[in-house]
Amino acid sequence: MSINNLSPKNLWNEKNSSKLSLLKLLVYRSRLLGADLQVTNFGGGNTSTKLLLKDPLTNKKEKIMYVKGSGGDLGTINLDGFSSLYMSKLYGLKKLYKGKKFEDDMIPMYPHCYYNLNTRPTSVDTPLHGFIEYDFVDHTHPDVIIAIATSKKGEEICYKIFNNKVAWVNWQRPGFDLGLKLGEISKNKNYIGVILGGHGLFTWGKNDKECYSNTINVITTATKWLLQNSKSKPFGKTLYNSYDKSKRQRIVAKIIPFIRSQISSFENKISHFSDNKFVLEFVNSSNLKKLAKIGTSCPDHFIRTKKRPVVLNFDPSNMNENQIIRNLTSNLKQYNLSYINYYKKNKLIDSPKIRDSNPIIFLLPKIGMISFAKNKTNARLASEFYLNAINVMKGAEGVSSYTGLNDKEAFNVEYWSLEEDKLKRLPKPKPLSGKIALITGGSGAIGKASAKKLLENGATVFLTDIDKNSLEKTIGNLRDQFGADNIDGSLIDVSNEESVKACFNNLLNAYGGIDILVSSVGINTESSFEDTSIDLWNKNFSVLSTGYFLVSREAFKIMKNQSNGGSIIFVVSKNGIIPSKKVSSYCSAKAAEIQLSRCIALEGAEYNIRSNVVNPDAVIKESNLWTKELKYKRSKTYDIKVNNLENFYKNRSLLKKSVYGEDIAEAIYYFCLDSSEKSTGNILNVDAGHVATFTR
Repeated sequence: MSINNLSPKNLWNEKNSSKLSLLKLLVYRSRLLGADLQVTNFGGGNTSTKLLLKDPLTNKKEKIMYVKGSGGDLGTINLDGFSSLYMSKLYGLKKLYKGKKFEDDMIPMYPHCYYNLNTRPTSVDTPLHGFIEYDFVDHTHPDVIIAIATSKKGEEICYKIFNNKVAWVNWQRPGFDLGLKLGEISKNKNYIGVILGGHGLFTWGKNDKECYSNTINVITTATKWLLQNSKSKPFGKTLYNSYDKSKRQRIVAKIIPFIRSQISSFENKISHFSDNKFVLEFVNSSNLKKLAKIGTSCPDHFIRTKKRPVVLNFDPSNMNENQIIRNLTSNLKQYNLSYINYYKKNKLIDSPKIRDSNPIIFLLPKIGMISFAKNKTNARLASEFYLNAINVMKGAEGVSSYTGLNDKEAFNVEYWSLEEDKLKRLPKPKPLSGKIALITGGSGAIGKASAKKLLENGATVFLTDIDKNSLEKTIGNLRDQFGADNIDGSLIDVSNEESVKACFNNLLNAYGGIDILVSSVGINTESSFEDTSIDLWNKNFSVLSTGYFLVSREAFKIMKNQSNGGSIIFVVSKNGIIPSKKVSSYCSAKAAEIQLSRCIALEGAEYNIRSNVVNPDAVIKESNLWTKELKYKRSKTYDIKVNNLENFYKNRSLLKKSVYGEDIAEAIYYFCLDSSEKSTGNILNVDAGHVATFTR
């Protein structure tokens, strides 16, 4: 019941592992487990090793436990991701333990056990690893195991599958008491692990290889049994047939800015849309509402997804984009009230303040699943975690019936002081966190520099261009720097209305909205006025005037629907203000851009949509527009040598400086910031100074 219904492979390589130290083996084992989604989720699970090391003060050997610290990801972990504790001190804490009512009192005690000044924050699972009698321990969250752990007959199934090789413990929140219980269980030498009800799996061994192998074997055994014994339709009958993919994407593009507008009051949200066959099977099933109401059970899941999703009220006989939006309005209102009541009913005197009451997961019959979070990575991970939950429900329903944690237990995990501490340790958001930017002309010098600047400051960027090869290369380079989640893109012909609409459809399916538009697409031509053909004139206006209009119009519509304002930035030129010889069509089109920007500023003010212009001069370095032919023509026009062209532009400026793409990006960045919220209808020249372009 894993994502692919396949058992995980045993990837242990004796040749690679045989020469590794115990600590390096811990990293090796952890990465093998963390890299396999059949075994554990991103950021989930933990591993440990106990070994003898010298005490820096006494120079005597002490038993030390290295255990994955709070946060981090097993698949990419290094040794600095592990806490290290004296086992003697950890065992000494047993004398201070006053019982289950005082669980949280033990958490501040773990730092007193740190070895070698290692201040990596400990996980709540630390005593679970520490008190197990074995030196090598894995804790994982495989879907198949959680399916058993959340089954009504989970304990019975556990002993049926594993024949007393794996123990069972009923659900309780991880902590000192559970650690003591696992310690007692591990004394039974028949056991190689334990299933924690509603939670996951602990396995152990006499060495790294045995521990890892036990983990893989337990998951494999469970997978085979579930596949052999599961009924054919765990989710019940299929109520709906999915829309075709293009229709699903069109509907999502229509409704998703509305959802974003409704749920971004707490913080800006970015979306992820999933419509794979596993999601569609679930959202189209007769058991959808029943299972969604029970909610996710495994804490690893609902910390990312919240306990319950929104399920769209769906009537196939009366359903279009507008009806979906109307139904979502009602669904969202009900969800927020329900979440507030959930908080009020379960909060304790010392509970943290209520967090964002908006949903994270939206389930839409015939369409798929939309998830929202403060950034694309978290939105994608929320989607993946809910897919894990779907797999869990499928597995549990296939062999028994799915059960979830009651609201009180779920609340105690969601609003646990430990989770609150994790949130407090998160880095301060960057200035553009949660903002979505679309950049045209993304492969050019200005487009690339702007994308980099915005990405560095936390924005999610959708890059567009008409040149497929250049666009793919640029996106690839930026992904290497900033990660695949944060940068995406699409081909666009800004002069073609259908191409523009298709591009924005791709944007909305990728990220869910737009907050920033940077129009930097350009062309550069030269012709004397009398030799300017109608084709050349139309070419300039189709890209530089009509293109800017079409793109900004689509962005404006979305920004208006989001009800959260926006910033539109036109990269124009000093030629929008003053003319140059032999570029009449170019200058005229650029002047039109300036006037269009001002018109947008006038109409956008009502919706807090700002529109501003950045005017560069002669950005030649790394520019795709300055071809050899154009350089030759402009050199001839000004009667200078080609290799002296950049110096010519530099020396005619007041400051005697060249203008680069990075300089324009800085100006664009300013208009993206909240600190420029009172600037609209403005022109910012970045041309090293020209008296003639001084704005009036």
